[in-house]
Amino acid sequence: MQSPNISETQSGTVRQLDTGLAVATGELSSQGASASFAELLKRVKAEGLLDLDTRYDYRRLALNMSLIAAGLVAFFLIGQSWWQMPVAVWMGLCGVQSAYMWHEVGHKAMFRDKRIGTLTAYFHANFFSGVSYAWWVNHHNRHHSHPNHISLDPDIGRRTAIFDIKQYATRTPVQRFIVRHQRVLFFLLLVLEGYKMEKTTIKELARSGAKHRHLEIGLVLLRTAIYLTAVFTVLTPLQAVAFILVQHAALGVYFGLMFAPNHKGMEVRDGEKETLDWLERQVLTSRNIRPNWWIDFLYGGLNYQVEHHLFPAMPQRNLARARELTREYCAERGIPYVEVSFWESYRQVATFLHEVSEPTRRKDKAAA
Repeated sequence: MQSPNISETQSGTVRQLDTGLAVATGELSSQGASASFAELLKRVKAEGLLDLDTRYDYRRLALNMSLIAAGLVAFFLIGQSWWQMPVAVWMGLCGVQSAYMWHEVGHKAMFRDKRIGTLTAYFHANFFSGVSYAWWVNHHNRHHSHPNHISLDPDIGRRTAIFDIKQYATRTPVQRFIVRHQRVLFFLLLVLEGYKMEKTTIKELARSGAKHRHLEIGLVLLRTAIYLTAVFTVLTPLQAVAFILVQHAALGVYFGLMFAPNHKGMEVRDGEKETLDWLERQVLTSRNIRPNWWIDFLYGGLNYQVEHHLFPAMPQRNLARARELTREYCAERGIPYVEVSFWESYRQVATFLHEVSEPTRRKDKAAA
């Protein structure tokens, strides 16, 4: 396989993999994308699994917009009533379904027309969800480059929960309390995930170097003005506050639960440089959830986490077939491939969070 195309940007080295996604890598592995991955990629491309389907993209977008429209119609029809709380939950769930839209566009897995893709992403991220699309793309691409790497994966770096006991020393007293009980508190604190993303967006857009900063600020401010005007006009002040809290809680819990099983409890590593080649890096650190039509919809295709990480630019509809090819290929190579049921995935996450924080509880008992 030819060496990946490498170009320099202000943010560091970016590697253009043959999966269709440029990923920020910091410092490249000497093995690059690896010959072992090249063979699997060849099989995938032979079946056209990386080809985009514009009609499918529009159908998926139409479904998502219909879900949002249904929530808005219900909101204005119900009016001033505590029955708006189910609507708040619905709109929170729509926020995660919308996140799947900007997630796909960010990976170049939706729409051949870049302008339509960009419009879709900014509408769903900044305008509907109040999240900076530019921040998310940068953050998420770095995660894809080094999943479950203590020093290089920003998804690990921004969490209070620890994934390796050596992280405990960097936590504040309050964070250490959370870590000691993270098996339970990790899930309970997901209600705050929506607020955390909005806080990160404010910090990101306050920086003068943010990409399309004025556009993003304008969309977020417009969204905030429309949102607050609507809830405080239609509802009583108490109902409006409750609506906002419930919607954000529903979004945070759904968002967190959909992403939690992807990597937590899988192989973790550290160091200044990447030690795994592309195939191992993605397969050994990712966990699939056994698919069916409902799981596929609920997770937006992220239940095929192994395949999504191997082929980030692959359209969602092709991940099921890629799963078959990848499972077969990993079996040939003797590479562990993890796929579990819905409930088992969360049991494994909770068990991992409990076990990795066990030394902190032993230390507390010894001190007592």
